[in-house]
Amino acid sequence: MDNCCDMCEMYDRLPYFYITGGDPILHPDFWRLLDLLKGRRIPFTILGNPFHLNDEVCKRLKEYGCQKYQLSLDGMRETNDWFRKPGSFDCTLEKIDCIKKAGIRSVIMTTVSGKNIKEIPDIIDIVVAHKVDVFAFARYCPTSEEKDIGITPQEYRKLLDVCYQKFQKYKEEGCQTYFNRKDHLWTLYEYEKGIFKIPENTQEGMIYGGCNCGNCHLTILPTGDLYACRRFESKVGNVFEDRIADVWVSDCMESYRDYTKFKKCSKCELLAWCRGCPAVAYGTTRDFYEADPQCWKEVKGA
Repeated sequence: MDNCCDMCEMYDRLPYFYITGGDPILHPDFWRLLDLLKGRRIPFTILGNPFHLNDEVCKRLKEYGCQKYQLSLDGMRETNDWFRKPGSFDCTLEKIDCIKKAGIRSVIMTTVSGKNIKEIPDIIDIVVAHKVDVFAFARYCPTSEEKDIGITPQEYRKLLDVCYQKFQKYKEEGCQTYFNRKDHLWTLYEYEKGIFKIPENTQEGMIYGGCNCGNCHLTILPTGDLYACRRFESKVGNVFEDRIADVWVSDCMESYRDYTKFKKCSKCELLAWCRGCPAVAYGTTRDFYEADPQCWKEVKGA
């Protein structure tokens, strides 16, 4: 904790923790960690499971400063429970109200693959019906021998188009769910639709948005290993051996900040705002700077 706060102090950053697992609540030191965060007035979000939540636990989380609790829905009932375990779908929906009653913002996250892509619109309807505070989806990052997530670029663009229409419809109806456009390919979609426009006063070489790897977050594993991004193997140090403030400006971290190395994005006018998901590219090709496999944009010279 001291190491993290030292880094934030050094670079004038506000600390914010996302605590995940597994199910972090099951860790024997979970409440001790929350006590440390509360003592330093550091806000946090839990990325966990629904199975051990009840009114008392949610109330206690709120007292410690929990701002959001993220649950997963990776399909409708049959698909989600195949990914997770039987009963997971219904339990997740049931605990949304429990989270909200405690004054914690409820978040539903969906991991998209070829196995569930057609169910995403139905998931949106479900989360709206249950008055979820925030909904987002991101693509599956291959971590094994299976490199193809089963989605073509045009299929993914079609999904974004369908979801955008739904988001707009619900917004016009006064829906309070915030639809977080987490995937950076949303920038490309909105650019093509004329929703996003490149500002006129941009500076050459500046990064204004897109993938945050190397920009504003780090991941700490249970071993203390520091990763540049939690979605792929990207070890840059260890909190028990290294000063995080030094790791942040190390050659290891700089290797994720060379934007000229992006094989396709470096030739695209959206380089400073998009770059797709390098973690998905890495999972597919083992190359962080390879083209995003779901990017549908034709880029000259790429």
